[in-house]
Amino acid sequence: MAIELNAEIRNVAGKGAARAIRKNKNIPAVIYGEKKEPVAIEIAGRDFDALVQTPSLRTKLFHIATKAGKEDAMLMDIQYHPVTDRVIHADFKRIDVKKPVCVSVPVEVVNADISKGLKLGGVLNFAVRKVLVVALVDKLPEKITIDLTDLTIGDSVHGSDLVLPEGVSLGLHQAELAFATIGGKMPEEADAKPAPAAAAAPADKK
Repeated sequence: MAIELNAEIRNVAGKGAARAIRKNKNIPAVIYGEKKEPVAIEIAGRDFDALVQTPSLRTKLFHIATKAGKEDAMLMDIQYHPVTDRVIHADFKRIDVKKPVCVSVPVEVVNADISKGLKLGGVLNFAVRKVLVVALVDKLPEKITIDLTDLTIGDSVHGSDLVLPEGVSLGLHQAELAFATIGGKMPEEADAKPAPAAAAAPADKK
């Protein structure tokens, strides 16, 4: 379901105009892309501050309504004030809802408490926590999960092993990435004692 967002078109750009917008507790933003001219907009700060709490906001379709009409867009970037951490600018990119988009989504691990490898004393190395996926915007998942249940020590999950929803594919260069690995030694290896060194052969007497 798309997120409805109302906005005013900004006729004046520049740092001074942006400061005036923020002083009124609103947020300057821009919509760009699809071979059209960028449009500077102003959105209500209270509305957007509430939206920022939405999980996986960057996988959502926005319907941005202005006096010029509606724009289909996705949120591409949010800039925060370095001290107050308040939103000070947002970038939206126009999209064609009939064409696939490439988006980074979070990767999560599940069932760590019953994982075979972790129960054996293995250590989880969760190295890559985001993956690029390609899909129509209404098919984009909020996240991809890795089930650790049957993974044992020495197992790795690469991009090609990820379970993707129907209609979703991996982005470029994602298949070979190692997202999670269970490292360590199997108990029998850890308990094995090194074999005693062979006694040195006595030197020949002359």
